[in-house]
Order: sequence, then C-alpha cells, then structure tokens
Amino acid sequence: MDWKLDRKAKKAIYKQLAQFIEKGIADGTFPPDKPLPSERYLASALHLNRSTVVHAYDELESMGLIERTRGSGTTISKDIWGITKKRIPSWNRYIEAGSFLPSQPVTQKIRKEANEHKLINLASGELSEELFPKRFLSGITSTRSFIGSLGYDHPQGNEILRSTITKHVEKSRGIETNPSSILITSGAQQALHLIVQCLLKPGDAIAIEDPSYNYNLPIFRSVGIQIHYLPVDKDGINPEELQSLYKKHRIKMIFLNPYFQNPTGSLLNQKKKEAILDISSKLGIPVVEDDPYSLTAFSGEKISTLKSMDTNGNVLYISSLSKIVASGLRIGWIIGPTSVIERLSDAKQQIDFGHSSYTQWVANDFLESENFHIHIKRLMKELEKRRDRIIKSLDTYLKDLVEYSIPQGGIHIWCKILKNYNETQLLEESIKRGVIFVPGSTLGSKDGFVRFTFAKEDEDSIDEGIKRFAEALNSIQMDV
Repeated sequence: MDWKLDRKAKKAIYKQLAQFIEKGIADGTFPPDKPLPSERYLASALHLNRSTVVHAYDELESMGLIERTRGSGTTISKDIWGITKKRIPSWNRYIEAGSFLPSQPVTQKIRKEANEHKLINLASGELSEELFPKRFLSGITSTRSFIGSLGYDHPQGNEILRSTITKHVEKSRGIETNPSSILITSGAQQALHLIVQCLLKPGDAIAIEDPSYNYNLPIFRSVGIQIHYLPVDKDGINPEELQSLYKKHRIKMIFLNPYFQNPTGSLLNQKKKEAILDISSKLGIPVVEDDPYSLTAFSGEKISTLKSMDTNGNVLYISSLSKIVASGLRIGWIIGPTSVIERLSDAKQQIDFGHSSYTQWVANDFLESENFHIHIKRLMKELEKRRDRIIKSLDTYLKDLVEYSIPQGGIHIWCKILKNYNETQLLEESIKRGVIFVPGSTLGSKDGFVRFTFAKEDEDSIDEGIKRFAEALNSIQMDV
C-alpha cells in the first residue's frame, strides 16, 4: 500500500489515513466489489496503533463512504457506486480548506466545557447576570413605545444612536467626534474583523501586545498578516520597542488595549500614550485603540484615551457596551476618519445589511438616561468587591505559588504560577474539580501564566473556584 505518513503535518494521523483511503475509493485503488482491509491488517501494515485506523474508518463512515458490518468487515458504501449514485460531500475536507481559521483547540474546549457543564467560570469575559442592568433595560422596553423603523437602518447605524454616542464619548472619554465619523458594529469583535479585512492585506505586518486578547484571535492569520509582538508590563507597552519593530518589519498598524488590558489588567501611562502618538504621527502608522474597560476604573478617575489626544486622525477607536452593560445587546462602535468609516460601513452592509434597529433603540435610550450612570457606579463597586475577593482567595490558597499585579479596573487578573507544571494537565484537573480558567499560552508567548476573570461569578463562587484551582495545581506532577 503506497501510503506515507507525514509526521510533521499539523493534520492528525487518522485524518491523513482517511483522506488517503477516500482518494483510493475515488480513483479505484480500492474497488467497490471487494472489502477494505481490516483494521488489524492496516494497523500492522502501516505500523500504526489500531485505534488510529479505527478513528480513520469512523471518519469515513461518518462521511457515508464506507459501511461496517459485524462479521462481514468494511465495504465501500453502495450509495456511492450503486443505483442511487448519491454521495455525501467530504465536509471535513471543505472545513479544512476554508480560509477563515478556527479558534485554538484550547479555546474551543473552554467554550464547550463551560456551555455543557456546570462549572465555576473564571474564564468568561462577560458580566454575570446579576451585573446586567436588567431592571433599567426592561423599563425601556415595557414603558416606552418603539418609534424606530423595522426596515434597514442607515449603513453606519442609527443616526440618533450615533449622536448619543458622540455626546457619550465626549463626556466620558474626552473624545470629540461627530455622527458621520461613527460606525455601529456588532460588538468590538466585528469592529476588529472589519478593520483587518478592509484596511490590511496579506503580507502586511502588524504589532499587537504580548500577552493580549488579540493573541488568541485567528482573524489576523486568516488573511495572511504577519504578527509581531510588543511585551506588556504594568504600564503597558514600551514605545521604543514599537520603533524597533517598525525599522525591522515596516509595521502597518498597531493594535492596543491600553486600559485595564486583557489579560494583564495594565494601564498605559500618560508618558507612553504621548510617545505612541508621536511615533504614529512621525511614521504614519494607524493605531487601533480597543477600549472596553476604561469606564470601570475603581477610583472613578476619568481616563484620557489615545483618541482624545489624537490631533491628526491617526487613531481608530473601538468600544462597546458588551463589557459594561450587556454582551447580548451586541452594540459596539468604531470612531475614525469619515473615509475609513464609509469603507468599513460598506463592508458591514455586505455582511449583514446593518445593525438591528431594535437593539440600537434600547442602547440609545439607556445611554442617554441617568440610569446609565447609576449602573456604571454600581458596576464599579461590584467589580471592585469581586477583585478584592479573588486577591484574598489567591493569597489564601495559592500563597507562594503565584505572582500577580492588582488591577485597578477591568475584569481580569493575570497570574504567574511559581511552579513547573503541564498546562494541559492543569486545565483537565481543574475541569474535573468543577472550575475553568484561561491558560496563558492562548493569550501570550510566555509560559507559566493563567488568566482569571472575576466578573462572571459572585464572591463566594470566586473563592470556591480559586480553592479548587489550587487543589488541581497541587495534585499534578511538576513538569521539569
């Protein structure tokens, strides 16, 4: 049998074998009137574990290419070459051939486990149900009549909402803009996708923080962009390293999450902001400022954004209501030069014909009401209490085993584990004990870190979750 295993390939061995057999069925190598080789024979002939062959046959059977009958062996499905001449598409091949890359396997596992099992969730980046302003939002929908159109809205989003956002960002973030410079998006995630797909091309080099949420996103690799990393410390990135990256790689765009950064919780200081804007202006490099958390400063201090300091139009500013109001509203926005906003708006129209008029109405009424400010004050207090609880729990159960910086806002805490361990084993042991977190490798290039999020669970659950994590960490063998 002329089959060669490629051990360097990313594709699993059983998938390689299944693809070879599928090709052999198509070209006649495996004739339809004879049974296929037995699992035992194939395993011996190809020097594979029998379980690998079983998985390959499982794959082919799920595609409708083969039939397995106890006592009669494995044969090619009659639906391929028989009277019906029907054949199921090779969906796995289509899936693997798609240009839009899937999330990392670990990310998919975390999502799946959190959805299918009752776990203490220290991984999710959304607020808990108790922190959503349900009463205020219910009041809008139950006491006011919807006055908007149920047809397609303006390509850039509802004009009334864009006017409200104009006033909101000026008051809360110090950003001066106008409705024509704003595009409403389905959260910040869609905003990032639109920027990458419309303003960059394959081969372009970009700079992102390390660690960062962007490290986990496949959107850059999906379009063939070269990614370069800017290490993050307690005050954010080092602007000098940005200049160095530009000289080496001709960076085309910079992606920053400057305030209570995900995952480190760091806050970019004023001096660094000024330096970044200076470099951006001198080199003509756009900065994408992703700001989901600046309104959560526990001190109540107003944070000056890069966009508020941007006098040249170099900054594309992204924000949303997902992390401070409710993720299910799916309301985000991009602020930038009008020509850029129009280009991104055209792309969004091609994808979804614009945003839901109903959720835009709810978001507008909430944003322009006093209840929004009442909610934000309550949110800051609640998040600060949960932050304090997770710090107390870390000190109680993981003393001398972790290092961390205390975030002054946001919803994440980034911990270095002071013990050699196997990351996959730690995640599995934690899940067995009913708690889930985000392994550091999905968010950055350095080993030995984990991210805990303290917005999804109440204080008692946070404490129990850290306790269970500590038990999992102490149960595993040191990976030296």
